[in-house]
Amino acid sequence: MTQENTASRRAGRSARRARRAAKPEVNPAAPGRRGGAYRPLSERDMTAIFDTSLRLLAELGMGEVPDRLRGDLVRAGARSRQDGRVVFSRALAEDAIARAAGKFVLHGRDPARSIEVGGDRVFFGTGGAAVQTLDIDTAEYRPSTLRDLHDFTRLQDVLTNVSWFTRCCIATDVADPFDLDVNTAYALLRNTTKPVATAFTHADHVAPIVGLFDHIAGGAGAFSRRPFVKAHISPVISPMRYGEDAVDVTYACLAHNIPVSCITAAQSGATAPATLAGFLAQSLAETLASLMMVDAVKPGHPLVFSNWPLVIDLRTGAFAGGGGEITVLNAASAQLSNWLGLPSGVAASMTDAKAIDAQYGVEKGMTSLAAALAGGNLIYESSGMTASLLGASFEAFVLDDEMHSATYRALRGIEVTEENLGFDAICEAVLGEGHFLGGQHTYGAMERDYFYPTLADRNPPRTWQEGGAQDAWARARDTARRILETHHPTYIDAAQDAAIRNAFRILS
Repeated sequence: MTQENTASRRAGRSARRARRAAKPEVNPAAPGRRGGAYRPLSERDMTAIFDTSLRLLAELGMGEVPDRLRGDLVRAGARSRQDGRVVFSRALAEDAIARAAGKFVLHGRDPARSIEVGGDRVFFGTGGAAVQTLDIDTAEYRPSTLRDLHDFTRLQDVLTNVSWFTRCCIATDVADPFDLDVNTAYALLRNTTKPVATAFTHADHVAPIVGLFDHIAGGAGAFSRRPFVKAHISPVISPMRYGEDAVDVTYACLAHNIPVSCITAAQSGATAPATLAGFLAQSLAETLASLMMVDAVKPGHPLVFSNWPLVIDLRTGAFAGGGGEITVLNAASAQLSNWLGLPSGVAASMTDAKAIDAQYGVEKGMTSLAAALAGGNLIYESSGMTASLLGASFEAFVLDDEMHSATYRALRGIEVTEENLGFDAICEAVLGEGHFLGGQHTYGAMERDYFYPTLADRNPPRTWQEGGAQDAWARARDTARRILETHHPTYIDAAQDAAIRNAFRILS
């Protein structure tokens, strides 16, 4: 081989290395991949669960129904019994399902960050109400603060795979409920332009906080025309009864055109049957009761059908966020919701681990992958949560974002085309240099088909040791600190901020 050929080959390798070092033009593991390949329930299973759910609604019905809701449900076709329970016919439930919004847009203030909910597209986000934060400096848990919420929000703002952000922690240093709701909403909107979600402690908080949203949206009524915040509400309390305060919040949200996630959070063996099939039947009935409530008030209103099966350890009664049972239950819930044509919301990554350790990785990876493979449209709690939802962690957000990339790559599957089958490339390698390294076919696949982690360590042991022998927790801590030190967005301009501070008691 001539010196000229050798130099040319070296130059070619250098150019390929430079191209590989650059960010790929196409994300090989982008959010919004299609799920649905994992189907833990057969068609017969789903029909049996659905039929049992409808029977529960028709024969047992819902208890503790507030008078206002009772009137609306009866006008919609439900029947109020002498014992106070309200029962629903099969036809009424099926009509509500048919009228429901099968797909709708969750708006981001930045339109490029909006996502469409429904179908079989999968998006990871967050949720939760952690009262403790895993301190990034001490690695110990402490009460969550309003400052933490601001920091979590701006941290996730740069994480590609957190497609929407629900407040992940409660600011325990804000005692007044109205101040808490206001400052929670403000923290979300100040620090991200993704779709966001919050909760309202009381119904009378909704209207004034929508006023805050209007300041940001451009004037009175602007928010309701293009809502960029959704509400998390639990209007049903297991087993099989309505919760008056949350029902009132739902009414207020519907009046202001706020999309809602009506969350059912039954617990196996405690507020729902311990058998997984019985659990799914009751939980589905309860989530349908939320849907019929919304349908009776405002048919077709954007609603995430948030059927979240939760598991307790029957030895102790403690909530268990990780394990095989919660893995299959949430996957089955997503499958059922999608089968009914409803936008599905399920929960995953609710690890019981307190540290960022092997238990953390196993429980998060197993539960989130199953929920995605089953086609959960919105997978809540999937980023940043620890300690059975009692804790939130900055490092966890960063690690989970990388985990979601691997999940999206798995959802993408394998594209079988004539080019990808590589007949000519195989012949060229076998008859040529005897390997595929550096070939154009390999290079094309490298840029297009592979996700390369930045936190997972793939170095040999010696290199890892020489680099300081960091574990994933330490690498994630360094990344989180770097983001928090450098990313200080200003998504509320000075005039909007002044108007908001003049109208509300903003504490940060």
